[in-house]
Amino acid sequence: MNLVIVESPAKASTINKYLGKDYKVLASYGHIRDLPSKTGSVDPKNNFSLDYQVDKNSEKRLKEIITSVKQAKKIILATDPDREGEAISWHIIEALKEKKKLPKDITIERVAFNEITKSAILKAISNPREIDVDMVDAQQARRVLDYLVGFTLSPILWRKLPGSKSAGRVQSVALRLVCERELEIEKFKEVEYWSIKGDFIADKKSKFEARLAAIKNEKLDKFFIKNEAEAKSLESKIADKKYQISDIKAKSVKRNPFAPFTTSTLQQDASIKLGFTTKRTMQIAQKLYEGIAIAGETKGLITYMRTDGVSISKDGIGKIRAYIDTKFGKKYLPAKERFFKNKVKNAQEAHEAIRPTDISLSPDDIKQYLSDEQYKLYKLIWSRAVASQMAAQESLQTSVDIISQDKEFTFRASGTVIIFNGFTEIYGKNDDNKNLLPELSNNSALDLDKITTKQHFTEPPPRYNEASLVKSLEELGIGRPSTYASIISILVERNYAKIEQKRFYPEERGMLVTAFLVEFFEQYFEYDFTAKLEEGLDDISNGKINWKEFLSNFWVGFEKICSKTGDREPLEIAKKITESLAHHYFGDSEDARKCKACDTGELALRMGKFGAFISCSRYPECKFTQQIGGEKEDSENVNQVIGTMADGQDLELKKGPYGHYLEYQLDGKAKRSAIPKHVNMAELDFDLAKKIISLPRNIGVNPKSNKDIIVNNGKFGPYLLSDKVFYSIDNKDLFSIDLEQALKTMENSKKSAPEGRVLGEHPDSKEEVKILKGRYGPYIKYNKKNIAIPKTMDAEQITLAEAIELIKKKVK
Repeated sequence: MNLVIVESPAKASTINKYLGKDYKVLASYGHIRDLPSKTGSVDPKNNFSLDYQVDKNSEKRLKEIITSVKQAKKIILATDPDREGEAISWHIIEALKEKKKLPKDITIERVAFNEITKSAILKAISNPREIDVDMVDAQQARRVLDYLVGFTLSPILWRKLPGSKSAGRVQSVALRLVCERELEIEKFKEVEYWSIKGDFIADKKSKFEARLAAIKNEKLDKFFIKNEAEAKSLESKIADKKYQISDIKAKSVKRNPFAPFTTSTLQQDASIKLGFTTKRTMQIAQKLYEGIAIAGETKGLITYMRTDGVSISKDGIGKIRAYIDTKFGKKYLPAKERFFKNKVKNAQEAHEAIRPTDISLSPDDIKQYLSDEQYKLYKLIWSRAVASQMAAQESLQTSVDIISQDKEFTFRASGTVIIFNGFTEIYGKNDDNKNLLPELSNNSALDLDKITTKQHFTEPPPRYNEASLVKSLEELGIGRPSTYASIISILVERNYAKIEQKRFYPEERGMLVTAFLVEFFEQYFEYDFTAKLEEGLDDISNGKINWKEFLSNFWVGFEKICSKTGDREPLEIAKKITESLAHHYFGDSEDARKCKACDTGELALRMGKFGAFISCSRYPECKFTQQIGGEKEDSENVNQVIGTMADGQDLELKKGPYGHYLEYQLDGKAKRSAIPKHVNMAELDFDLAKKIISLPRNIGVNPKSNKDIIVNNGKFGPYLLSDKVFYSIDNKDLFSIDLEQALKTMENSKKSAPEGRVLGEHPDSKEEVKILKGRYGPYIKYNKKNIAIPKTMDAEQITLAEAIELIKKKVK
């Protein structure tokens, strides 16, 4: 028997069908070993010795592998074709060696494939290789770098900037982008400018529009006309002139197709065109890669989705071109194959671009087998891959110059006519004919029908959305295709940034952390430095440098600056951050930092046990303080009276170690309610506070069970509770939902607890299968058993069928 080890159970199931009875395919569920999240896992003083450990969940996978190894003649390591996959394979063998469970005479082979199709799998099995140790070393170096930064820097951050959570090598650089963009927006000052357009008539019948482009042959820049007075003055002069056409130019323009998708361009396009988050895009792509049941057969529909390569294999290009020829005709097929080159910094290009495994499976042909999201993403990938080998779009662009008879004013009109749509037949914006111009001839006279002046203002740079943030990270050479989704998730999970209307807004905590890191660790959070680390990891992967030498060079300087910063006094840190964020907190007026209370002292940031706050330099004589975010408070007492309840008791806002909460004395006992996570503290007034403190609220009786229906807010958001069953509700319904709406929600919604959700009944026992969230992460609850969910599986997306498979393994 040949033992094949892959990463995910879905992939294992698909591959097992291709290989037959002589092969057994097992899933490792990701990494078998990892560095534990505790001090001492990496020892820089002992040549960076690493304390890899197998956690409880992985121990079960390892036991299953050990049992199968005993019966195997050969181990075939078929994990993903990237550094992470290479390291997973290496760790499996090392773990077997460590436990002395690796037979001496067993054959070990490493195979890699870019797509999960029968031909690709069989070809890979026929062409095994050894584990690439250089790739493993590069992955280990990246893991150690992240560990050293996190476990060395985070404790300093906790001590020097209370309220902060942690710092990450790449995530903190991404946060810097978001925060610096916010500062740009805050410092931005709009500039007024005006434009002038004229409506001209040719041959007394054909009207078209042109813009004022030059005065006395001097080209006008954007800000030439500064205000309304200047615009009106020019308008009166323009109106008195006669005009004629002075020049007509027409040129053919070809627009070539885009390269097929890389991970980042897929994430960007899916965000812009489909509204998918980067995380959701990768989850759907993973399913398409691992396999979808098509007419009773499981097929991998796309190639490996973690790549920064833009090329397609010669065989893949040939099949795409044949498809174009058959389906669209010769005119859509260029004479030669198209090849693309990556212009992105640090691109590895080790793998193909993302493409369909079988181009003949058009999105509409298999739509019935796909979910709506899978169909949309597959269509996007399929269309871009096909379009990449199609003919260019061809258009005719015409520009017309119109000049006054005295040569003082020149207007310009332009128009575009699409001659051949080319690749835009299936992908990309197919620009309609724009600003169509009538037939015109040189030196012909024109009538000026109307003049339009328009006021404009410059606009600040836009805040990042997920697509533009990923694009910037890629252009700067920061991170890798596999990390973009997690980088964005971590920023939000740590409350360093929030997403509103699909745009990133830094939280105050994020602004403070970024200022601290830039002021005291600037070298290590520079964009170029982070990109150079990525280049170093590439050099390790290519065998050019030793990974421990690379880590040593980093650690020597980093350890020194950490030690130095750890000894800095709180006042020194506060002063530096105040200087860095002065405009953000105080504006730029002359007296912006003058104390509002004593009118003498100067305002500055200070660090308290609950985080940063603004205070007067004359403290303790002047006790003015202002909490970051705009709420006034005494720095020695964070309690604040919001209002007085009907019984005469004060309703107070307090802050504890887990955040803000409300409290008031009810019948001699303190009644407390945590502020729901979705509530903006800046909008917390007395009316809203009364609604929060009134929770939980009874909204009536369920007529089916004769049990009360309770509305409350829990750790995982708002919910309904009736007869010991929980139902999740939207944030907006927490204070407004009534009995009728609640009954409808309970009827239509899946049962869910504030800590999880019910998947359904087990078909054998009819017992309930549910997902709960525990101290160590999500797990499956079934028949009084707790089954851990592997880290490689998304608990939010797990299905009943997948849960049953995990239960079977646990019961065995």
